Amino acid sequence: MKFCFATLGCKVNQFETQALAQLAQSRGHTLVHTDADICILNTCTVTSSGDHKNLRALHKLQKDNPNAVTALCGCFAQTEPEQAAKLAGVDIVCGTADRAAVLDLCEQAVHRHHKICTVSDIRQHREFEALPAGILPGHTRALLKVQDGCDNYCTYCIIPYARGHVRSLPLEEAVNEVKKLAQQQVREIMITGIEIASYGRDLPDKLSLIDLTATLCKAVPQVRIRLGSLEPRIITQEFCDRLCGFDNLAYHFHVSLQSGCDATLQRMHRRYTAEQYAACVRRLRQTFPSCSITTDVITGFPGETEQEFSQTLDFLQRCAFASIHVFPYSERAGTVAASMPDSVPQQVRSQRANTVRQLASHMSQNFLQQFMGQTIPVVLEHGRADAQPAHGKWHFPVILPPDSGKQGSEIIVQLTEPTKNGMKAVVL
Repeated sequence: MKFCFATLGCKVNQFETQALAQLAQSRGHTLVHTDADICILNTCTVTSSGDHKNLRALHKLQKDNPNAVTALCGCFAQTEPEQAAKLAGVDIVCGTADRAAVLDLCEQAVHRHHKICTVSDIRQHREFEALPAGILPGHTRALLKVQDGCDNYCTYCIIPYARGHVRSLPLEEAVNEVKKLAQQQVREIMITGIEIASYGRDLPDKLSLIDLTATLCKAVPQVRIRLGSLEPRIITQEFCDRLCGFDNLAYHFHVSLQSGCDATLQRMHRRYTAEQYAACVRRLRQTFPSCSITTDVITGFPGETEQEFSQTLDFLQRCAFASIHVFPYSERAGTVAASMPDSVPQQVRSQRANTVRQLASHMSQNFLQQFMGQTIPVVLEHGRADAQPAHGKWHFPVILPPDSGKQGSEIIVQLTEPTKNGMKAVVL
């Protein structure tokens, strides 16, 4: 049969969709973009605007594949199963558990033609569902999901209800996966999960993300290991001391912030202060000189005053981030914050987001300036007609002239000038 997949949301969703596509192919099915027999949409539900994106993606899938069995899985399907089941043309609704079973249900639905909803209470699941890692055709980088679930319960976030409690991939299985990827000529692996700083707390031997990262770096020294989004509590002195000796660890640390104001952080139920976060930044810069430190910021959270927002702006300048993902606060039904008093007007949220974006652009350019004239190794990616992208240890892409070399090969380049989001370079 012909399968079509679509994904919304985070890198965990991307990994899971890639894994489902691999499993479908291993069963003898083919992957297509149109005229499919079966369509699977992996949904997101972080914000209410994300739910609208799910609907738009669903309508496009149905338009391109009018005769297909349609399945919804992922976070929206998990948190809103009844709403998902009522959507026109949706045959199957699965949540965030037992992803591989969705293929069985799809194969059955082609012949039986009746609606199926198998969403269970994800917070009752305690086992990590291992899915195969793989590399997309034409890519040199891969994702590896090592953790699922979150127990932090930030007041703005629905994810603990969509993903359940913390569950971790056993260390031995993680090592086997990175070795398989290395055999496929993968040059970089991003370690991802819903909240990877909690990796290992559910495992019998109580391993940590530090243990996992050190072990993976040793297992595949020829492959760069890049960490996904981190909670500040994991950036301890032990983190820095144990990981600083690995040449194949990317010099990029995405450390979630959300606000630089203690009062706002407290309302968000973030488990650190601005000063504790600043200490993490200092540790990273002392241990990994010139590293990229990137972050997330939410503007206009309920109760955020002009003074609190000014504190966040001052804090961002103090940290001098290499890049910032900025989100105006969006109410999400089912979260504590959705019913908090002192809602900030939408226009103010957007204005503050634009202010942070302008500051972030200035900081990004300042960060990139330090690399002008430097010589660094990069791994070449698939070329375009006008340029050939590459990537190094940091967060930014490197843009080379067309036909600079074979995809996947490592070459030495000289960085010449910043672009809007990266650096131009020439081959040496």
